[in-house]
Amino acid sequence: MNKTLNGHYEDFDQARNTEEDLLATGLPRESVFVDKENQVIRVMIPSEEEREIREIFDRHRVTY
Repeated sequence: MNKTLNGHYEDFDQARNTEEDLLATGLPRESVFVDKENQVIRVMIPSEEEREIREIFDRHRVTY
């Protein structure tokens, strides 16, 4: 079952670095959306991948 994780970032460099790490794990680009207006990264993932995504968010200090 898929779920959406939202992470809030402080600046665009932080968002870009987080997005690059997410894509490097093999996530398809269409699963990662950076909302610049609201400073949110949305990631659509299978539930079993949640831990890995949260670890990436934590590494880049993205709050969820």
